[in-house]
Amino acid sequence: MSRVLHITGARPNFPKAAPVLAALEGSVEQVLVHTGQHYDDRLSRVFFDELGLPEPDLNLGAGSGSHATQTAAVMVGLEQVFLERQPDLVVVYGDINSTLAAALVAAKLLIPVAHVEAGLRSFDPTMPEEVNRRVTDQLSDLLLVTSADAVGHLAREGIAAGRIHFTGNPMIDTLLKHLDRFDEAAARQRHGLSGDYLVATLHRPSNVDDPAAVAQLVSVLHKAAERMPVVIPLHPRGRAGLEAAGLLESSGVVVSDPLPYTAFLGLVRGAAAVLTDSGGVQEEASVLGVPCLTMRPNTERPVTITHGTNRLVGVEGVLAALDEVLDAPPLERPAPLEKRPPLWDGQAGPRIAGVVLDWLAAR
Repeated sequence: MSRVLHITGARPNFPKAAPVLAALEGSVEQVLVHTGQHYDDRLSRVFFDELGLPEPDLNLGAGSGSHATQTAAVMVGLEQVFLERQPDLVVVYGDINSTLAAALVAAKLLIPVAHVEAGLRSFDPTMPEEVNRRVTDQLSDLLLVTSADAVGHLAREGIAAGRIHFTGNPMIDTLLKHLDRFDEAAARQRHGLSGDYLVATLHRPSNVDDPAAVAQLVSVLHKAAERMPVVIPLHPRGRAGLEAAGLLESSGVVVSDPLPYTAFLGLVRGAAAVLTDSGGVQEEASVLGVPCLTMRPNTERPVTITHGTNRLVGVEGVLAALDEVLDAPPLERPAPLEKRPPLWDGQAGPRIAGVVLDWLAAR
């Protein structure tokens, strides 16, 4: 039986990996490696409990640090794992430092790599994730893409067509599987909300690292909170800077710790709109039918604009766009299948498993 190693390391990986692991169950020997890039239980442990992921076979405990420190720690740990386990295929997810580290180590050991969520491009070289995505794709043997634009990006970068497979979005498999657990009433009660509200998520370096950018962001959030309460499950990254800039000085801003998966999406499902700089939230909001205003100058997920609810507004355009959204008729929630991006139908995991099994059989 072929041996497949799955590499996860941070919150965005887990909803993507769960459907693939489930679809491959019984067909291959699977080893789940958690690099420990996210080590806070609120960003890691809770996902395994909620999503029914198997207990990781290995946890490398890489922890935090600079990009070089973190990537190097994961590479050192994974090299030993790959040498000991001798996988037939390494499956990596998304665009975090662990994704890049695994692809580099596997390539140097001549172990094939499959990249789930390949081909996404923001064309913004200042984003660490953009570097991770581009390098990982060049090193991968199987490129499993979530949207048609990603196919075009890979083709233009010289990736052979036979390596590219349009499988859909496994993170949406997870969302649809747990849809009935997203409790809007519980979310309102948890955060003391009685009426309409907004949700904001903030963690991009461009928004939370530079003091001037942080000050502008806090000002915009305070003005948004004059319209209705803004609930912010605050990522550890940037929290101190946001609070130092006065984030909590508005009575309309409700800050919480990071939320478990179902609690967070219950909160999003009931929101009047989402203000975010997260890629995954753009996707989730589009399927849930919740207006999404992305506080960035670019997105690697343009399909959420052309086929979803997302608008690219930057920080400076949030308030005008928010007023338009709040004045518009409500959207259908969740979005019906015909209004979602192609192949965001809950079957990406089985399609990915089919590609992997056919590829392993051909070898």
